[in-house]
Amino acid sequence: MPTSTRRARERANTRERIIEAALHVLETEGIAALTIRRIATDVEYSAPVVYQHFANKDALVLELVAHGHRLMLSEFRQAAQEPDTDRRMTRIALQYVRFAGEHPHLFQVMNDPMVDADERRRVAEPVIDVLKELLTSWSAAHDVVLADFDQACEILWGTLYGIASLSHLGSVGNDRARHLAEQALRTILLGWRTETPANGRPASS
Repeated sequence: MPTSTRRARERANTRERIIEAALHVLETEGIAALTIRRIATDVEYSAPVVYQHFANKDALVLELVAHGHRLMLSEFRQAAQEPDTDRRMTRIALQYVRFAGEHPHLFQVMNDPMVDADERRRVAEPVIDVLKELLTSWSAAHDVVLADFDQACEILWGTLYGIASLSHLGSVGNDRARHLAEQALRTILLGWRTETPANGRPASS
């Protein structure tokens, strides 16, 4: 194996170990415990080695945000395999809220203002694209024209985020939050279906 190839693999492996260690600290102890020095200790490297891969804590946190969205993207794609268009949408709602319950600290960081808003939007884009694809399929299946498609996506995304955030309250919990998310999605979709569709006639519910 060429030296350059071996070094590239070693560098990639080191970076992966750093990310795994950071994710473990975040998931088990929260963002306050996440420091470059702590991660360097956990992976048994010196802090300068970690800095070779991540310029600072903000860069490391952004990578964790991207990692979280990759996990969510995988779950959204699984939900997209559901044949029924309505069921696809409610499965997205359930998966989103379940993810927030299983990864509370990661979910918080993924939506934390401490992370640059443009960067958060960039890493979330593939997940949002899946939501747009599912909404496009749903609207076509029901002959529904959404006057402002981007706004419709924001309504869905904002609804899921709000209910997922409620799941961390002891009075709500993740099970009830998933039920609420499913009901909210059904209500929103029914409302859109009963508005005037492409053919100009009221849609049947």
